[in-house]
Amino acid sequence: MSSTKKVAVITGSLRAESKTRTMAKAIIAEAPEGLSFEFADIGDLALYNEDLETDTPPAPWTAFRDRIKGADAVLFVTPEYNRSVPGALKNAIDVGSRPYGKAVFSGKPAAIVTASPGGIGGFGANHHLRQSLVFLDMPVLQQPEAYIGGLWEMFDDEGNVKSEDTRKFLRAIADAFAALIERSTKALENA
Repeated sequence: MSSTKKVAVITGSLRAESKTRTMAKAIIAEAPEGLSFEFADIGDLALYNEDLETDTPPAPWTAFRDRIKGADAVLFVTPEYNRSVPGALKNAIDVGSRPYGKAVFSGKPAAIVTASPGGIGGFGANHHLRQSLVFLDMPVLQQPEAYIGGLWEMFDDEGNVKSEDTRKFLRAIADAFAALIERSTKALENA
């Protein structure tokens, strides 16, 4: 990578010690040089309501939008709730996509990692989130697909990945995402 690229990290779980946040940190630990990561917390975002979209929208909305605007890419790491994304994550997407025509997500490369204790690893959430990101014009990492099951047994008490195979897979995700960011950057420079 020619220069350090900023990646905003959005986790779908609001718990401070959530396993999806631990998963996000594990991916960050495996990322290649040239990427810097900053969490864009979504827990204090008021539910999107167009009536609040005034000259002075809620301060958390503005802070969130500014964090995403300042990023070159977005990493989504989320659990699955009821075969879809958690409501807080969908709300964050709505907040960042408004006001209409001023979406802060537009054109930013994205990677989606879904994780759950169950065997299908958040497949439904992953694909529902992809649908929203298509509308937001975000090029999304296609391979490797990241539906990670068995989440609760994946980490030791300090939050370290137990399995070297898992660590290699997370590294593959991070490397592929870095390559997508680089391709997207070059495409924009040549446009």
